[in-house]
Amino acid sequence: MRNRIVSRAVFTILISYAAFAQMGGGKPSPSASASCDLGGGKTIKTDYSSPRMRGRKIYGDLVPYDEVWRTGANEATTFVTNSELLVGGTHVPAGSYTIFTVPGHDSWKLIINKKTGEWGIPYKYQSDELARVDMKVSRLPSPVEDFTISYEKNGDGCMMHLDWETTRVSVEIKP
Repeated sequence: MRNRIVSRAVFTILISYAAFAQMGGGKPSPSASASCDLGGGKTIKTDYSSPRMRGRKIYGDLVPYDEVWRTGANEATTFVTNSELLVGGTHVPAGSYTIFTVPGHDSWKLIINKKTGEWGIPYKYQSDELARVDMKVSRLPSPVEDFTISYEKNGDGCMMHLDWETTRVSVEIKP
């Protein structure tokens, strides 16, 4: 009888664990990725952690204005390209990078950093910066709960969009 109770308890725990894992493991900022196919075998891939609003004020509060933000949560956001690019008009060689941003009320900067593998904060990688690029800021018609990085095909390039709360920031990427 006791073995049957223990077996049922273990079974229940294992089923609960499997269901929990299926739902993203309960992580408040689950992993996400976005990519862009520029044609001719040229690609961009971005891996990041996607925090949630959960009723919080984001920009100017949780994410302060005019300070470097890791652009997501947890580990620093990666930006990997297998070909040379122009990001907002700035030359970026093929390679692996991390990206950070400096949010502002009306203007943002994208930081492309040569150092990879860091947690994300505190930001102490100024000497490894490849570039700081201006981003276009616009307002979304309705709030976005999950921080999202996406790419939109745009002629021979892509627009990278960062959407969260009611803000969209974008930068053009061309091969």
